[in-house]
Amino acid sequence: MTEFFKNISKVQFEGTESTNPLAFRHYNPDEMILGKSMKEHLRFAACYWHNFCWPGSDVFGAGTFDRPWHQAGDAMEMAKMKADAAFEFFSKLNVPYYCFHDTDVAPEGDSIKAYANNFAAMVDVLEAKQAETGLKLLWGTANAFSNPRYMHGAGTNPNPEVFAYAATQIFNAMNATQRLGGENYVLWGGREGYETLLNTDLRQEREQLGRLMQLVVEHKHKMGFKGTILIEPKPQEPTKHQYDYDTATVYGFLKQYGLENEIKVNIEANHATLAGHSFHHEVATATSLGLFGSIDANRGDAQLGWDTDQFPNSVEENTLVMYEILKAGGFTTGGFNFDARVRRPSIDGEDLFHGHIGGMDTMALSLKRAAAMIQNDVLAGHVASRYAGWNTELGQKILQGNLSLASLADYALTQNIQPQPVSGKQEYLENLVNGFIYK
Repeated sequence: MTEFFKNISKVQFEGTESTNPLAFRHYNPDEMILGKSMKEHLRFAACYWHNFCWPGSDVFGAGTFDRPWHQAGDAMEMAKMKADAAFEFFSKLNVPYYCFHDTDVAPEGDSIKAYANNFAAMVDVLEAKQAETGLKLLWGTANAFSNPRYMHGAGTNPNPEVFAYAATQIFNAMNATQRLGGENYVLWGGREGYETLLNTDLRQEREQLGRLMQLVVEHKHKMGFKGTILIEPKPQEPTKHQYDYDTATVYGFLKQYGLENEIKVNIEANHATLAGHSFHHEVATATSLGLFGSIDANRGDAQLGWDTDQFPNSVEENTLVMYEILKAGGFTTGGFNFDARVRRPSIDGEDLFHGHIGGMDTMALSLKRAAAMIQNDVLAGHVASRYAGWNTELGQKILQGNLSLASLADYALTQNIQPQPVSGKQEYLENLVNGFIYK
């Protein structure tokens, strides 16, 4: 088998004194943090699509990457070569998991039957690769957004035959995910939105999308899939507006269709910021609603208004994210998948390693800083003190529905209450957090 990443050995932990650019300085898979190893806490995955499908193109220029599996040739042979390169990379990067879309790993062919046959053949290849390398599948999904047939959406398409085509892809991808031992199945509605309301029936499209999600859940239970179904929120791009705008919007959608106990969220950092939120906010919202599932780790660029999918490099930002995850008990079936890509001019195969190593070290150091915050949880103590009044008799009666609006007004007048403002101490708490991050 051809070696695609020559002169690169398996990436190992060498510590903060190391000057080796192809070594981890903070990510030590076996280091114990709060009773679990780093590997168990972080559950890192690398993705198929950015690393092995994207040719380095953008809307203003052709691809810049000279990858042998992108060359002309028999489509299935190129797919097998791409699988060889992908699993060599995943293994040398020392991640335990990977993720893929169906059309990342197999050519679509010229018909739906060709798609199904090609994908089935490549699932055989992936199964053999997993057995050979010990790699596991964090999640699988179907690409129901790239092909021109999906230009008006997949589940929300005005043509029910397009809906059926998407359902076929999802059916095959779910079955493949189960066969490969995948721990989650992700649904990203890349074009489930609208460009203009002039040709859009919002109620109709939401009904269609709700029914598709119900079909997914029904199939999950019928096939006996034990993993988690995840929706990945995103506000816009490529469409003007997406129906899965953010975590709170997804929760409302799931409640409408009776799916709030069946589906969780896969949160992407860059999607959170495009929605006008912090990454921290989206994770905290998901944990508060019982929707937290998995993470697509990346970042955007504050000066660019689109999804740049850059590797995470802020310990300051990600310490707070890790703090929320640890408070919630950590991942169950989810993990940190690097839905990130090297920049278009980063054309060397080695650049793929540099991007991931930096991201993995960022998340590992963030984990250590967040663990220190958990061990001396001054934030939790402050929050508990701030809301302590709701544990009093008055607070409990309000929450339990034992007081009417009129009785509350009577209480306030009778007791002549005069509540006084209390400082939120934001600056003090920010300084405390910085003390953990920059120690």
